[in-house]
Amino acid sequence: MRPLSPLELRALGVLVEKQHTVPDSYPLSLNTLLLGCNQKTAREPLMNAGEAELLTSLDELKALGLVIESSGSRVMRYEHNLARVLRLPGQSVAILALLMLRGPQTTAELRVNTERLHRFADLSAVEGFLDELAARAPEAGGPLVVKLPRAPGAREARWAQLLGGPVDLSAAAAASSSEPADAVMAGEIAALRAHQRQLQGEVLLLRSQLQRLALELGVDLS
Repeated sequence: MRPLSPLELRALGVLVEKQHTVPDSYPLSLNTLLLGCNQKTAREPLMNAGEAELLTSLDELKALGLVIESSGSRVMRYEHNLARVLRLPGQSVAILALLMLRGPQTTAELRVNTERLHRFADLSAVEGFLDELAARAPEAGGPLVVKLPRAPGAREARWAQLLGGPVDLSAAAAASSSEPADAVMAGEIAALRAHQRQLQGEVLLLRSQLQRLALELGVDLS
């Protein structure tokens, strides 16, 4: 498959994202998809695409089988076909979508940012799917992600998608090295906080179950 353009990547990423975050509106109308492509938050780089540009990109994606067009009650609607065309599980599709929408990210950042698309149990789960995407055999289409060289002073390497073609590793390394150490650690801190919230919820659930069991048995836990 040929490398995808930035707008083609953005459209695919938005379709995957909105499938999970606004399922009642999916498949998306052209207007909703355009708003998602030009969204000013959770997007890197920012875009200001026009309707005609997006329609051209959608026609190209339809020709590749990556997007399916259907007629709704009054407007045409669009949905992605990424998992079937690339023969990928939902976890891998979620990772690729975030890389298409936000650019290169660390494993910790991916775990946090994919939470609305798929909740990974831990960092090793994310790493496992990244390794699979990076090791895809040539007959399966070749690697879909690449691990970028770790920038000087960075605690963790970043991953980038390859659907848009080969990555300029020198430029990516320079961009990473220009970020402060605090920014590099932000994803790791967010991941730890999310995990802490999950553990707190599990503790409250266990406490409630224990209290109910003690009440049934007539045991005083005080």
